[in-house]
Amino acid sequence: MKIRLTSIAVPLVFLAAAASIPSWITPPAYRDLNKNGKLDVYEDKKQPIEKRVEDVLAKMTLEEKAGMLFINGTFINEDGSLAPAASSMMRMPPATEWIDNKKMTHFNIWQIPTVRTFAKWQNNIQKYAEEKTRLGIPITIASDPRHYFSNNIFSMASDGFSQWPEQLGFAAIGDEKLMQEHANIARQEYRAVGIHEALHPMADLATEPRWARVSGTFGEDAKLSARLTRAYVLGYQGKKLGPSSVACMTKHFSGGGPQKEGLDPHFEFHKGQIYPGSNFNYHLIPFESAFEVSTAAIMPYYGVPMGQSGEDVGFSFNKEMITGLLRDKYKYDGVVCTDWGLITDTKMGPVTWPARAWGVEKLSEEERVLKAIEAGVDQFGGESCVEHVLSLVKKGKLSEARIDQSVRRLLRQKFQLGLFDNPYVDLAAADQVLSNQQFKKAGELAQRRSFTLLKNEAGALPLATGKHKIYVKNIDAKVAAQYGTVVEKPEEADFAILRLNAPWYPVETNNPIAKGFHHGDLDFKGKEKEDILQLLKTVPTIVDIYLDRPAVIPEISMAAKGLLANYGASDAALLDVVFGKAQPQGKLPFELPSSMEAVRNQKEDMPYDSKDPLYKFGFGLSY
Repeated sequence: MKIRLTSIAVPLVFLAAAASIPSWITPPAYRDLNKNGKLDVYEDKKQPIEKRVEDVLAKMTLEEKAGMLFINGTFINEDGSLAPAASSMMRMPPATEWIDNKKMTHFNIWQIPTVRTFAKWQNNIQKYAEEKTRLGIPITIASDPRHYFSNNIFSMASDGFSQWPEQLGFAAIGDEKLMQEHANIARQEYRAVGIHEALHPMADLATEPRWARVSGTFGEDAKLSARLTRAYVLGYQGKKLGPSSVACMTKHFSGGGPQKEGLDPHFEFHKGQIYPGSNFNYHLIPFESAFEVSTAAIMPYYGVPMGQSGEDVGFSFNKEMITGLLRDKYKYDGVVCTDWGLITDTKMGPVTWPARAWGVEKLSEEERVLKAIEAGVDQFGGESCVEHVLSLVKKGKLSEARIDQSVRRLLRQKFQLGLFDNPYVDLAAADQVLSNQQFKKAGELAQRRSFTLLKNEAGALPLATGKHKIYVKNIDAKVAAQYGTVVEKPEEADFAILRLNAPWYPVETNNPIAKGFHHGDLDFKGKEKEDILQLLKTVPTIVDIYLDRPAVIPEISMAAKGLLANYGASDAALLDVVFGKAQPQGKLPFELPSSMEAVRNQKEDMPYDSKDPLYKFGFGLSY
């Protein structure tokens, strides 16, 4: 009993390339069983979405409803096929297994071999859902950001997509029009290959400079973040969620920035965020702008908002936060999806990564599911424990009517995105979108604009192209050779150009994922610092530092001839700025503290409050 809908609203790209579309891409007419148990075929495309949602909901079994409440990761084979294959140490079953055994219809994707491979896989999985499942409910594919020039742990492999600075870079530029342009381009590239939901933007505020996730934010200023969050959601979704939109899952309600000492609640060594400045409401401001433009979904964070509600439990288990604040105060009726892995532990070889069930660790997995649903959650990220929902209903602890509330929201989103009308992508059209040179040039220009010039001693910058001997470190010498004569020793150079990453220090843990998070102090130490300063003493040096978090660099700043900050940019982008082919336009989206003592004395929930910062929020020079 398939329930795909035909539609006259076929995207133009499909019409233009109709000859190349396989016959199976044309969706069947809407089907149902009549009272006599015989198959009727009819078109229902003129019915309003709410009617269509109720029609599908009425046909779903409890198992199918429960499956819709879960979204989990899967992998993509190198050839885009659905055949079983080896996966990572955190084994992810193929999507077909989730569909067959769990009745799931939502997946998030991490690794993508190539964008064309992904597009093939997307068509294959949609065909599988259409042909092999009882109702043929289409699959929703979600992804973390793939358009940032970054090696950050939260930035997914992005080969084939246009490359832009991270959110911090857009905050440095501060241009809402550019923000919306980027999101609109990313939307087209996502939909071209079959990504329907963005697990972004981050509306969190970077008020704690040591937080490991600062790079995903728009910085520490709530008003700036609100303006850019609004433009971001509009660019992805449009004024109304529709068949060409990408649904935004704005995160992490109600703001994950004020983490004690910057430690992240992905891990058991840190479970709560604190508000020593009584500044909880400040962190809501960017989310309010997301609500104004109807963000399709909201993701709460892991942490416990200490002292902000009647019980100290994580946001997704906290009814005062989800139902009281989000649903009742803000009248939010979109999808609420937990962050990943709140219910079950994750096995990584000999290591167990505990579920992020902070505040409810003593509850069973089933009890955790119930508490989150009762708090107001619709969907569980990174989970597939459908059996707990079925058990709760069987025991009379959870009503099917409550499940229906969440399934309606999830079905509505699928209809709004046009997936019931046509979930497939055209490979030839996808190639055209992903090879659009204007998209790629726009990203490259944004990288250059986002650079923040912090120091330019005696007007040393920009350097003259082709006139200097240059020594480069952490830069591709072949790229640098296009701008000057590259020498092997700093003593031979007129100028050195040095690229650095903001410092970080891994937490002592046996969890390999935790070791990759950029925790710890913000200053360079020991031999690493000595080597940097020695170079700066040897030759006039232009220093560029990638700021995924604020850095404490007073000695480096003092000794550098020129100092630039970037938020995700290529070597070519940097050199274009250094040699005057592009203008640095960025302003700091957060303070750069003057010392670690100042960092330790500031309040985690307060913006720009470190004592005597080296560079203040909003600072930036120009040529």
